[in-house]
Amino acid sequence: MIRPMEPRDKEPVIGHVRATGFFTPAEVAVAEELMDIYLEKPEQNDYRVVVIENDRKDAVGYMTWGPTPLAEDAYDIYWMAVAPSEQGKGRGKALVRWLEDEVRCRDGRMIVIETSWQPKYNGTRQFYIDL
Repeated sequence: MIRPMEPRDKEPVIGHVRATGFFTPAEVAVAEELMDIYLEKPEQNDYRVVVIENDRKDAVGYMTWGPTPLAEDAYDIYWMAVAPSEQGKGRGKALVRWLEDEVRCRDGRMIVIETSWQPKYNGTRQFYIDL
């Protein structure tokens, strides 16, 4: 199940972000800052955060997304991470498919995804290509 992030999800999700080994401490801090903006300022429209649950209702992955600045009907995936123990189970694909449906409902025309060209991101780039 994919649902909006709740305050109780923040610590486990930050743990998953760290556990992936892909994000630097500065990047983890930014991911956490965007979660805080979303949780503390529900009236803002720049960032949305959703989590994906496992069968036990634990948040095992998340995605931060929002409208692309200065672009009409376009949306960015800012951050996405899935707990290492849950990778390969379709959680990331489900998050992206959920966003595709959400963007369609908003009459959006494009989703922007950026990632690093560092070798450790080869699998991440392939994940997006294979969608």
